[in-house]
Amino acid sequence: MKIQLAEHYGLCFGVRDAIAQAEKLAATGPLTILGELVHNPVVRERLDSLGVREGRLESPGDAPTPQVMITAHGASDAARSAWRSAGFGVADGTCPLVRHAHDQLRLLVQLGALPVVIGKRGHVEVNGLIGDFPDAIVIESEADFSNLPAAAKYGVVSQTTQPIERVHEIVAALRSHVSPGEVLFRDTVCQPTKNRQNALRKLLAECDTLVIVGGHNSNNTLQLVAAAEAAGRRAIHITRAAELRAEWFADAQNVGVTAGTSTLKETVAAVVTRLEAIAAESVKEFRSPSVSGDAMQHKIKPNKEAAA
Repeated sequence: MKIQLAEHYGLCFGVRDAIAQAEKLAATGPLTILGELVHNPVVRERLDSLGVREGRLESPGDAPTPQVMITAHGASDAARSAWRSAGFGVADGTCPLVRHAHDQLRLLVQLGALPVVIGKRGHVEVNGLIGDFPDAIVIESEADFSNLPAAAKYGVVSQTTQPIERVHEIVAALRSHVSPGEVLFRDTVCQPTKNRQNALRKLLAECDTLVIVGGHNSNNTLQLVAAAEAAGRRAIHITRAAELRAEWFADAQNVGVTAGTSTLKETVAAVVTRLEAIAAESVKEFRSPSVSGDAMQHKIKPNKEAAA
């Protein structure tokens, strides 16, 4: 069994910086993070060990500590103001690329466009994007076009972790749907997400099985899983190395490993180490002198067929 690590995977700079900021703040005093800092249970456990509390962004004033922090997913200006008005110190861990999406949507609204966000309805990042615009519309698929009111202009951005090809498909369909209305589109899918999606495509061309590491509520991780499954590959979604089972790889020949943008590099390294151990045990089993030649040939045969 060969193991191949994606060219781009795991923690992006925005998440990395937000984690570092939270750890620094926690070292100076009590801290409440307004939601999950990142959608990753390993990171959450680390922050728990530092005494970091978790609150709700939607409940201004309801926090157990005087210092609160906005997550890497961002928040509306209205939410920031509400927390400051309630007397809390507000640290901002918003990823710069999420902030860019906010800026682009605001500029489109200033141009007189109806704000439209392509993304997962109810996701914290999407809620932040539309939070300052009561008339904003969220689009997950073409089926949502029926909710669009008539407008001369539609200003479209996307959640930063959406698959860029899918975003372009929706924008193209939207332009046909609202014609003769004008669609002003700004590409706000972040580069780290694009890099991980491109790296996944290379793995899909060479691997029969994909191990994808990340939180089960991480949108960009789920997008990687969906892309692997859509390509007809076996996708194994885990959060950490301890979840791997040797029997899952009985017929695997080429295993690719990638991870969402909220996954720690050390978590991925542990996954690769575990896979290498599984591969080594498989070789040891095949070479065992207690296995007859015919039996050994029988055990190896399914792998040869898979390779063919």
